[in-house]
Amino acid sequence: MKAFRTIAEQNDTIETLYEIQRSRFITHICHAETEEEARAFVLSIKKRYFDARHNCSAWVLGESAEKQKSNDDGEPGGTAGNPMLDALKKAGLTDTVIVVTRYFGGIKLGAGGLIRAYSHAAALGIEAATIVEMTPYQELSITLDYDLLASVEHWMRQTGIRSEAPEYAEKVTLHLLILPADMKKILAELTDKTSARFTFQKGSQRLLALPLQA
Repeated sequence: MKAFRTIAEQNDTIETLYEIQRSRFITHICHAETEEEARAFVLSIKKRYFDARHNCSAWVLGESAEKQKSNDDGEPGGTAGNPMLDALKKAGLTDTVIVVTRYFGGIKLGAGGLIRAYSHAAALGIEAATIVEMTPYQELSITLDYDLLASVEHWMRQTGIRSEAPEYAEKVTLHLLILPADMKKILAELTDKTSARFTFQKGSQRLLALPLQA
């Protein structure tokens, strides 16, 4: 499991508009994790804009961006889908699908003009999206006596450790989410903070969507 960039999941898809030489390029971009999800999104846009001359698409899927596909949908080969795919790759995105709908304005743009137009339309959609870093975190459950709770929670706030809802029983169990590289340091600090008066159990790793730092 490794970190990768994608666009944030949201209820509404992102939509942008670009016009050149009376042709309108409408971009929609969406988070997708499987080819089935990507195809369904492309199909939904094609149904919505059934009267458009072209609904070109591209997607990149997988943690290592190993699944890539583009479709020119009737535009001259290599002038639409590939530039859109290149825009996704340039942004370092995966698990992302993009569709650019073109309403032809009556003026031919030529191969170079089409490449620039679809590339720019895709870039506008990417720019409008919220990009997140999917970052692997290790689950770490620590169990300790209640007299240590206030001190440990204060330490967690100071160090910015992410956590989930605690469990209160005979002792309290805190569920921390730790960067794998920080695990040894965190356990050492906890040992020092509590004089080793705690037990711990490692859980599984999971991916958290973190906003990119400005």
